[in-house]
Amino acid sequence: MNKKLNIKNLKGREVVPGFHGKFVNGENMTWAFWEIKKGASIPDHFHVHEQIMHVLSGDFEFTIDGATSVFSQGDTIVIPSNMPHRGTAITNCKIMDVFSPKREEYK
Repeated sequence: MNKKLNIKNLKGREVVPGFHGKFVNGENMTWAFWEIKKGASIPDHFHVHEQIMHVLSGDFEFTIDGATSVFSQGDTIVIPSNMPHRGTAITNCKIMDVFSPKREEYK
């Protein structure tokens, strides 16, 4: 894919209740742009993908490997492959995630 993209033109979808995502896939990675409704949660899970989460706006309570913190605008974390994690939006949030290898289910 060697074409110009604009996030506002990408088709979004609700992956879990309250988590609306738009996705860009490269050969080996996925870039996800999330709009998350206040109170929406993603349950404890893990995946083979290494993940980097970056909060663009809002407050997101995030638990990784049993440790819970609130992530706010500008906060970033690297989530290793197969590391248990979960999160809940304290406010409406905008979050970017990068996954490697790419998430086949986010096409």
